[in-house]
Amino acid sequence: MTDGAIVGKPNYGWEWEDLLRCRLDLDVPEGWRAEITEGGVTMTPPPGNGHNRVAHLVHRALVRAVPDDRAILQTLGIAIRGASRLYLPDLVVVPDRELSERPDNVPVPAEMAELVVGIVSHVSARTDRVEKLWAYAHAPVPLYLLIDRYAEPKPSVTLFSDPVDGHYRRSEQVSFGEMIRLPAPFDLALDTAGF
Repeated sequence: MTDGAIVGKPNYGWEWEDLLRCRLDLDVPEGWRAEITEGGVTMTPPPGNGHNRVAHLVHRALVRAVPDDRAILQTLGIAIRGASRLYLPDLVVVPDRELSERPDNVPVPAEMAELVVGIVSHVSARTDRVEKLWAYAHAPVPLYLLIDRYAEPKPSVTLFSDPVDGHYRRSEQVSFGEMIRLPAPFDLALDTAGF
């Protein structure tokens, strides 16, 4: 299987329930992610150590800042039904009730996410930078934190906020090594020095 393999047909024309069923019927190798993207149901390989280190550092910082009635998750499926997309973000913060009130294998609507974190890899660069940015703004997800280890001219972290009419009206970008502030309900100054 190749990196980012398209398993199903392109998303165009498929009904949402058919896409979900196709994804659930897959025999996904351990550690791989099956997402519904613009191209259909796609699978991506497990992330490497650098990616996992960044996820760990962000998760640890969020634990100190996230209110107790929220969950910080790494493999939660979030659905953008209107765009026929289902993603498994690197990190997502949702209210606890979204997990307790939802059966297994039923994705959480993306608009319930308060923060989505994407960590760019070689395989996911276009999807994270373009497709997911568009989809999260359409959901709308209030905060999308994009950690781009492959950005040119140097690695960066961008916080997209204030989604209106399918795009984010605000963005703040810092280079690795600088601090970036996440607004309420997090009120967190995230140190990117270890990225």
